Amino acid sequence: MGSTLAEVFDWWATERRDELAIVTATERVTYGEFYQWSQAVADWLVEQGVELGDRVTILATNSLDWLLMSQGCMLAGAILAPINPRFTVSEVRYLVGERYQSKWVFYDDARAELAREVANGLADCQAAPLSTVRQLREQPASGRSRPPLGPDTEVVIIPTSGSTGYPKGVVYSHRSLTAYASDIAITMPFVPAYPAKTLVFGPFCTSAGYVVATQYFAYGATVYVEEAFDPERAIDIIEGERITALNGAPIFYERMMQSERFASADLSSLRLANVGGAQVAKSLLEAWLAKDVTLRQLYGQTEAGGQATVNTDRGALHSPEKCGKGSAFTRIAIKDDSGAFCPPNTPGEIVIRGPGMMVRYWNDPEATAKTLVDGWLHTGDLGMVDEDGLLTMLDRLKDIIISGGINISAAELERVIAEIPGVKEVAVLAANDDKFGETPLAIIHGEALSVEAVLAHCNREMSAYKVPRYIAFEAEPLPRLATGKIAKPALRERYAAAHLELEKVR
Repeated sequence: MGSTLAEVFDWWATERRDELAIVTATERVTYGEFYQWSQAVADWLVEQGVELGDRVTILATNSLDWLLMSQGCMLAGAILAPINPRFTVSEVRYLVGERYQSKWVFYDDARAELAREVANGLADCQAAPLSTVRQLREQPASGRSRPPLGPDTEVVIIPTSGSTGYPKGVVYSHRSLTAYASDIAITMPFVPAYPAKTLVFGPFCTSAGYVVATQYFAYGATVYVEEAFDPERAIDIIEGERITALNGAPIFYERMMQSERFASADLSSLRLANVGGAQVAKSLLEAWLAKDVTLRQLYGQTEAGGQATVNTDRGALHSPEKCGKGSAFTRIAIKDDSGAFCPPNTPGEIVIRGPGMMVRYWNDPEATAKTLVDGWLHTGDLGMVDEDGLLTMLDRLKDIIISGGINISAAELERVIAEIPGVKEVAVLAANDDKFGETPLAIIHGEALSVEAVLAHCNREMSAYKVPRYIAFEAEPLPRLATGKIAKPALRERYAAAHLELEKVR
């Protein structure tokens, strides 16, 4: 694709001027209003000295203001660099100062003190309330020139938890985002069919939030914005607004299924219900099928746009554990340790080639070179494809825990816990959790340690959602593989029932 998001935005601003673009709990904004307001935000950013390629950070929960600022950044030629609003001062300072070197940090009321503390310690960074966009609602276009945008102009950096223990930044361009949306529209033309309406409760600082919202704006759809997930409210919106598309981890569908509202709700408007991050249980699939909704397993990761392949309707019924075979322009394959392609039904690393792949990791050419090899994105996940090319995801080779749909890096948590005096060895695994699907379990070998000391240190250094809910102390050194690495497969087997046998520490 050779177009930009700005060109697509221009088209829908005219074609669907009076149709709804964004709906929140309190506001409804048309495409015409969204366009004019975003142009004013872009002009204001340019007047403040924001130049092409400058990083602008949003530190806030999902909101209309968030989308207006992000759209203004795109139109002004800035690179949006959002940060998880749950992050602590040290986490935010690392990303804003060391990684992104952001020129501005825009914050919501709950993060005002945090943002100002971070910005005050940086020479070239300013902090301002995100509500600044409210002052620009009726502002006419200034006529101020803006930097020219091209297909390869970079748009956003999405932070992703990885196996290094530090967040990496996945960079998308206009080309990758428009091509990603086009690929899905061609492969599944019913997705953007009118009236296209999607409910987004994934945080905008992730691909599940920002990329999904951007994709549906590219379709001229209505994006329903939720600050946080609530199962009863989600059901009300789906039924009342006749939502047509939904994306989320199985835990979200499970919590809706468990709601008292589920049995009587009419959810048949959903034409697309994608599930990612974990396999779909048969009971969950059957419960939603009874509501005329087919849950379709997807596989993807932030580096691949979030969604690389989705099971077909037929496959979702007969092989719900499979994730489809790519799309019109996206190919899925399996490689062995030597880099050779594997034959059908042979486990190996999942590799992806398609338009939704990231451009690069932000300021990390070494990691980029390891991940993007000969046009293929190496996912670090274990899977296999059958004779028909259908993918089964077998295991995450990267140490990622998906808790409530949010990725947590086991390596990052291990690094933080290893700093505690007395800790000799630590391994962090995923434990089952009724509320979040998965939650961190820390297994620690050391001396003179206590649960209280571990929790206190973690709470100082990390966001609350990353702090382990289970902690186990081992008197003996942790088991090791022949390579010298801690034997996590053995620990997973030993602690398979941790959620039943251990008490939650918080």
